[in-house]
Amino acid sequence: MFVDSHCHLSFPELQADLPSIRAAMARERVDRALCICTTLEEFDTVHALAMGHDNFWCSAGVHPDNEGVREPSVADLLALAAQPRVVAIGETGLDYYRLGERSVADMAWQRERFRVHIRAARESRLPLIIHTRSASDDTLAILREEGAGPEGGVTGVFHCFTETRAVARLALELGFMISFSGILTFKNAAELRQVASEVPLDRCLIETDSPYLAPAPHRGKTNNPSYVPLVAAQLAQIKGCSIEAVAEATSRNFERLFGPAVQLREPENS
Repeated sequence: MFVDSHCHLSFPELQADLPSIRAAMARERVDRALCICTTLEEFDTVHALAMGHDNFWCSAGVHPDNEGVREPSVADLLALAAQPRVVAIGETGLDYYRLGERSVADMAWQRERFRVHIRAARESRLPLIIHTRSASDDTLAILREEGAGPEGGVTGVFHCFTETRAVARLALELGFMISFSGILTFKNAAELRQVASEVPLDRCLIETDSPYLAPAPHRGKTNNPSYVPLVAAQLAQIKGCSIEAVAEATSRNFERLFGPAVQLREPENS
């Protein structure tokens, strides 16, 4: 019924508890999850999750915050994208939130890494999972410069969206979907709820970004995919529709974005 379109089940605090998380997912009718890669070094662990469970898939990419890790080339990403059950490139993007003493100019390496991912997405024909924080202008500019959009062969999703209405509109114009996380349930997220009210339901995804950002009433605790229905419930309230309608729409959007590979197979008749 529900799909967690972005989670980090390879992270130690979740991987160690995977059997109970999967049981909780089943109880809460969360029938699929996309496991996100954040470094090339992590890929084998993330891929093993997808290969070991028929309702998990994974991505291939290097998170913009990660430094001191192996830098990806287009060839690296294409090789990983060719592996079974890999359905996306990323997460990738730009993050200027923790510049410290550095300037935006100092983040040229991050912008080049983002371009590499966009080019790999185009060549692999896989959707792009975008992380942007305090960097939306440059994120959108680079997407345009690289020819992203349906006509350029690159679409995807802005995950864990926390940006403005204007950024959402521009992302939608480029053909991207918008994914909402547990932040949508936070008391101080009124502006984000307004953004969600304006994003068409047929362009929305839901996610946990677990182990981070647990939705209310679990805020501050370790997040996991079984909590994604709480995001759906908040989105349903915003949209003035049933939670079932949100589950159906976001599941359909997930399949439309990531393709036939992420459809659940009907059990064979015995």
